[in-house]
Amino acid sequence: MTAQNGHGDLARKPVVVIYAPPGMAGHLVPTVELGKLLLAQSLQVTVLLGGGDTSFLDGVAAANLEMSFHCLPPAVLAPDVAAACSSSFEARVFELARASNPDLRDFLRSARPAALLIDFFCSAALDVGTELGVPSYFFLTTCIASVALCLYQPVIHEGTSLSFRDMGGDPVHSPGLPPIPADHLAAAVMDRESLSNKHFLELSKRMNDSRGVLVNSCRSLETRAVDAIISGLCTPPGLPTPPLYCIGPLIKPDEETGTTKRHECLAWLDGQPEASVVFLCFGSMGRFCAEQVKEMAAGLEASGQRFLWVVRRPPPPGAERRPPADGDDDGLDLDTLFPEGFLKRTKDRGLVVMSWAPQRQVLAHGAVGGFVTHCGWNSVLEAVAAGVPMLAWPLYAEQRMNRVFLVEEMRLAVPMEGYDKKIVESNEVAAKVRWLIESDGGSELRQRTQAAMRLAEEALGDGGESRTALADLTRQWKKSAADDDS
Repeated sequence: MTAQNGHGDLARKPVVVIYAPPGMAGHLVPTVELGKLLLAQSLQVTVLLGGGDTSFLDGVAAANLEMSFHCLPPAVLAPDVAAACSSSFEARVFELARASNPDLRDFLRSARPAALLIDFFCSAALDVGTELGVPSYFFLTTCIASVALCLYQPVIHEGTSLSFRDMGGDPVHSPGLPPIPADHLAAAVMDRESLSNKHFLELSKRMNDSRGVLVNSCRSLETRAVDAIISGLCTPPGLPTPPLYCIGPLIKPDEETGTTKRHECLAWLDGQPEASVVFLCFGSMGRFCAEQVKEMAAGLEASGQRFLWVVRRPPPPGAERRPPADGDDDGLDLDTLFPEGFLKRTKDRGLVVMSWAPQRQVLAHGAVGGFVTHCGWNSVLEAVAAGVPMLAWPLYAEQRMNRVFLVEEMRLAVPMEGYDKKIVESNEVAAKVRWLIESDGGSELRQRTQAAMRLAEEALGDGGESRTALADLTRQWKKSAADDDS
């Protein structure tokens, strides 16, 4: 399936293919933003999606008319492979990408790109790129610290016979990073013998074998991690260190909200004092049990602070990590979800929004003074770009690890204690929200975040480190394409 946009004159420009996994908006958003930057460098861009859910493709393509979009046919796993990864979402995505290699090979032979940029879930594509002589790079939508840890993971693996899940809260050490409690690493790497962990170990080696790693962050935000990578400290002995290209932050612009009508919450924010509102939003999969929702409501009420809260229907027991489906929140009675009378008592200083709010626009609004976040990297970058300090409440995937980097290394957030227990209690919610808005400590955190915002702006500006890194790379691709044509 192809959504072919663009114009005839693009056919003469070198082609860059960005290969992303299907149905993962958190990966697709920065992928499209990178594509826009490459278009501005006089390159032709094709976003290639692995076979899977493509229901969103038409909307994305319609919003990005100068880019081409192509979906590989749906991949089929052999029965034994499907059984081996039945309990791991991550392993399944890795294996589906591997199974798509024959279709990828056919596509690349036809497209003849100057470069192939690979999402980490599609790491098996490096074999095809190498076979065809296509310069192949990884594009990681994570922080630089995650890249450093991934490169170093084989060293950690060889240094112990234990699985991370057996280490409890014991610190895991990696060059350029703060100590990470073992139980804060992603679930996919917890069992050393699991298929998903083997894929991440394989990813590490493939990054070493690639032409380089592009990452959605900037050097000035994560200096120690960058220095550790480029000095070779994260690379296993005997392997080459891949060049590192810090090209972010890649953030969807304010005006791209997906709707022509201004959201009601923005009008409500217009009436609030500057930097007075705490915004609570937990990503596309951020759902809490009914008990936790009530604790959060009680804490927000007790804090006395203004708040804007995006709420989803609690998941059925055992389905906390199932992605919410369209219509999941239809017909939800908010009065039964919250403590009795909560909405009435807080109506003059709080707004509850069902399911979704335009997060980028909300964070950029002057009335917002703090952000309670699940620590997804896209959300972190949006908060940094807006200069909004964070309260860290990680939920799944790499988010606990991001919390460590945000709190201990970057010092742009403080944790909401209890996130790693069954329930974050209402008194913790009240205390942290009040601290963020009213205290000297909260003010200092805001100043640090605004300093980080300025660093990010400089990185993306004329002569900035991120813009220069991408421009240097695209010059290499254009020169290589010109040499091939001559």
